Amino acid sequence: MNRSYVKKLALAGMLCAVAVAGSTFSFPVFSSKCAPVQHMVNVLCAVFLGPGYGLGVAFVASLLRNLLGLGSLLAFPGSMCGALLCGLMYKKTANLPATLCAEVFGTGIIGGLLSYPIAIAFMGVVAGTIGYTAYVVPFLVSTVGGSLIAGALVLALKSSGALKSMQSALEH
Repeated sequence: MNRSYVKKLALAGMLCAVAVAGSTFSFPVFSSKCAPVQHMVNVLCAVFLGPGYGLGVAFVASLLRNLLGLGSLLAFPGSMCGALLCGLMYKKTANLPATLCAEVFGTGIIGGLLSYPIAIAFMGVVAGTIGYTAYVVPFLVSTVGGSLIAGALVLALKSSGALKSMQSALEH
């Protein structure tokens, strides 16, 4: 088995654990649980692992959060849309501000809008009681906070030179 693959898989597992453990620091907004640590993890996955791993980590973390009672079904569209979009943005541009914006847009706007039909179909929410944009604001609150934390962390790693060596270590 390729050493790089094993390193990336191990890091993905650790970031998944951080996302699940970090979801204990969530706050409710409407019927969603906002967990900013998940969005920090999405950005870190984008920077270190790429969009495929980021999507996988978001799915597994959402599944575990639901199984452990730490999240709602809305964790799936929110975290997965953000992880995929910011992973693709970083892969294409390696631009941190653009990656942070992609996380916010993917989670806050796309994930927020996709949560509406999930809430109605699976969570017993009556369509007339909420608007289709009801989840956008809570998701934006969560993802902006997590993205800012991740941005500060990545900038600190970059300024110390650790970011480049960590990325290089994952490739060899």
